Amino acid sequence: MAKDGQKKRQSAEATNASGKMKRKEFEKELAKLQVELVRLQTWVKAKGARIIVVFEGRDTAGKGGVISRITARTSPRVYRHVALPVPSDREKTQVYVQRYIAHFPAAGEIILFDRSWYNRAGVEHVMGFVSDEEYERFLALAPAVEREMIVKTGIILRKYFLDVSQDEQRRRFEARINDPVKHWKLSPMDTESVWRWWDYTAAYQRMIEATHTPETPWYIVPADDKRRARLNLIRHLIDSIPYKKVDIDLPKIPKPQARPKGATEDLGAGEPIPSRY
Repeated sequence: MAKDGQKKRQSAEATNASGKMKRKEFEKELAKLQVELVRLQTWVKAKGARIIVVFEGRDTAGKGGVISRITARTSPRVYRHVALPVPSDREKTQVYVQRYIAHFPAAGEIILFDRSWYNRAGVEHVMGFVSDEEYERFLALAPAVEREMIVKTGIILRKYFLDVSQDEQRRRFEARINDPVKHWKLSPMDTESVWRWWDYTAAYQRMIEATHTPETPWYIVPADDKRRARLNLIRHLIDSIPYKKVDIDLPKIPKPQARPKGATEDLGAGEPIPSRY
């Protein structure tokens, strides 16, 4: 027991020395931000606002993790998480951005794109899934499409790129391999992203340089410390949108209905599940 306690203290000291945020502090700050996310949600519904948030970044950078913290306490009818699969044969024949436009927000919606149309400038380009001509056309047209089809139509657009170091990415991949509940996150493309680190670096540098504009800037999120990255991104998102607290007319709980004569609370039919916990 003494050895276990000593190991825990050593682990805690190592964590403190690394400068990474403790879980208790993270959860305390996250709870405050989640209150603001709900207030933003209420404002979006009341004003009929439309918001798109793009999450891009290296593999293992934590895109899904920050999205899950945003949606944990909010309504899925307002905050909609969109993570599109590989395009179907039909979608491959469409105009490239068409499959993404289908998920753009209606009034009162916030769309969270877990990867987006920028796949063309990232994995599709690096892995050779598109021609050089298609790649260059995308980089030339993306700023205009975002400006004319998103910003000028009244949609608020935020673009975040989560970045991790090469060593941290490798560590996170190893953690996924060793954790059965994370195996679903692994794909054949993962080993390619590790091997092609510098190819992806060059691709992301070119992508951000070509599509970072005053109307639709990229916001870079250092993400080696997942907890700080999540808090910083959410805080920035909240601060960047000029919403105001909307007063809610909260309902009052009525007195319960009188119990009818002979009524029981037992549902009667059905089979109870075993109580194993």
